[in-house]
Amino acid sequence: MFYNYKNFHSTVLMAICDAKYRFLFVSIGSYGRDNDASIFSQTDICKGIENGVFQIPASSLINGYMLPYVFTGDDIFPLKSWLMKPFPGKGLTEKQAIYNYRLSRCRRTVENTFGILAARWRIFRRPIRAQVTTVDHIVQATICLHNYLALTHNARYIPQGFVDSEDKSGNLVCGEWRQIIHSDEISLQALRRTGSNTYSFTAKSVRENFCEYFNSKEGSLPWQLNYVRYSGKKYI
Repeated sequence: MFYNYKNFHSTVLMAICDAKYRFLFVSIGSYGRDNDASIFSQTDICKGIENGVFQIPASSLINGYMLPYVFTGDDIFPLKSWLMKPFPGKGLTEKQAIYNYRLSRCRRTVENTFGILAARWRIFRRPIRAQVTTVDHIVQATICLHNYLALTHNARYIPQGFVDSEDKSGNLVCGEWRQIIHSDEISLQALRRTGSNTYSFTAKSVRENFCEYFNSKEGSLPWQLNYVRYSGKKYI
């Protein structure tokens, strides 16, 4: 799961996180006015995946659907065969809306990870007024400490109710970290700009396969259809 944050001096942090709210791989750098797609393509994360450094397992046949192992991201990222993003927001079909909902549930984990980082390390709740290299060192140090505390003192560092969750109907229950962050000035803002629109046929096919699987009997969640239909939005 990918996320992208920007801080003082346009220092951008892109990261891969796991389901336990730990950072697995981060790319930190200052890119000035570079566009988001260009930034992502130049990161060690993107280059490592494209060059096979991460050794992602081969695709698997699941209930008749060929599904690869993929990362998830939001609209800022380009659609790739190994990186899934939502369908564009206008003119969605009901199936596509369900796919977007399922993807958002997955992405919520990485959003929680950054939320925990900002809530627990107060330095991220306002601009870090320091040289770019110093800012990078601060980010590196706090991420290492975050992972250590999440591993060794999880019950105290990430107590129950601290992260976002869902009720039985799939509705979002906001975690405590959001209240902590919004009580102060926030400089670690999530970027929500649209990334590249150049999709390969393979990437589109992978997304369609996931869309079909999430809407199949085997891959669906009991509440997803009601959640989408009663969200107040109209679908094709």
